[in-house]
Amino acid sequence: MLKLIIGNKAYSSWSLRGWLAAKLSGLPFEEVVVPLYDADWDKRREGDEFAPSSGKVPILWDGDDIVVWDSLAIVEYLNEKSGGDKFWPADPAARAMARSMAAEMHSGFAPLRRKHSMNVRQVYDPTQPDDDVAADLSRIYELWAQARARFGQGGDYLFGEFGAADIMFAPVATRIVTYSLPCPRFAMGYIITLLQHPWMQDWIASAQEEDWVLEQYEQPVK
Repeated sequence: MLKLIIGNKAYSSWSLRGWLAAKLSGLPFEEVVVPLYDADWDKRREGDEFAPSSGKVPILWDGDDIVVWDSLAIVEYLNEKSGGDKFWPADPAARAMARSMAAEMHSGFAPLRRKHSMNVRQVYDPTQPDDDVAADLSRIYELWAQARARFGQGGDYLFGEFGAADIMFAPVATRIVTYSLPCPRFAMGYIITLLQHPWMQDWIASAQEEDWVLEQYEQPVK
């Protein structure tokens, strides 16, 4: 049986991606939530379950011998394990763009991630984002618009059906809402659709029930 170890649902954006991938696969999995940065964090991350990832979450175990510890790698592993037809568009051009967008999200947009950490339990008053964050947002909205215009006619998500690209951008959608960041109407429509997905609703509801509070993630942007 698959076992997915994730961090706090309120704060852990990479955990959200891994968890959505597990849900999309349709495969049964055990979910283990561990509190980030609590008193036992340093000791816990040195344990055998975390050793392959150097203590980072999410980490996916498939039995005792197979382990995957990066969100995009988890997407690809579960795509293969679940038949290869759930995560990426069937059309080659759409699939190429979806994979490129997912990879860009995986490796880029550092200012947005650094200055606007995920916290699905808060909504802060709007402030003018820094120039580098505004540039990140502009690029993200450009990508969303291109995907929707070229390949999104078959549904409400970036490439029609909910897939890997939506998984990779899901934490971005929460950040835009949490920090009331500038957002064009078409993008807000997509964000609302994404946040209303039943799996996102389940994640957000679970986050509300968590007792853990990390003060460094509970402050609005200065």
